[in-house]
Amino acid sequence: MKRLFDLLLFVISLLLLALPLIIVAILVKFTSTGPVLYWSDRVGKDNKIFRMPKFRSMDVDTPEVATHLLENPHDALTSMGGFLRKSSLDELPQLWNILMGEMSFVGPRPVLFNHSELIELRTQKNVHTLLPGLTGWAQINGRDEISEEKKSELDEEYLQQQSLIFDIKIIWLTFWKVILRHDVSH
Repeated sequence: MKRLFDLLLFVISLLLLALPLIIVAILVKFTSTGPVLYWSDRVGKDNKIFRMPKFRSMDVDTPEVATHLLENPHDALTSMGGFLRKSSLDELPQLWNILMGEMSFVGPRPVLFNHSELIELRTQKNVHTLLPGLTGWAQINGRDEISEEKKSELDEEYLQQQSLIFDIKIIWLTFWKVILRHDVSH
């Protein structure tokens, strides 16, 4: 049922977001050097690595680490990067991963392959058995502002409570968080 929901929401999202996707791609291309998309290795279901695209919001020479580990993340942002991140528009290319079955609309956010603390915590709590999501319970309950331990606890809560109704609630709350730009530090 979740896969059918994801595919239906993918089609609706693509119809609604096709023009914004094209506009953002053009803006990224013409406001910074380098590719439009940034592909990174992320940890997916059962801790398998997959490639995840984002609209590039950082300079091409930025180290591949979690943003909060950069000395000064704001210095690495492209001219459009801050806007893309605060509006979450940089995440839209992940619709590709949803179509391919590597991600779901709702689940724990996929972490970088070198983010060992959160990977270990999620594995201990069996969260690694879920498909990662475009949004998740931890995303709407703190996003960048909470500890790895708290993220893993919220991910575990999602694992225990997951349902279509809970997913719809998370998507609805995510929509409002994005509109109001809550809990985004960079």
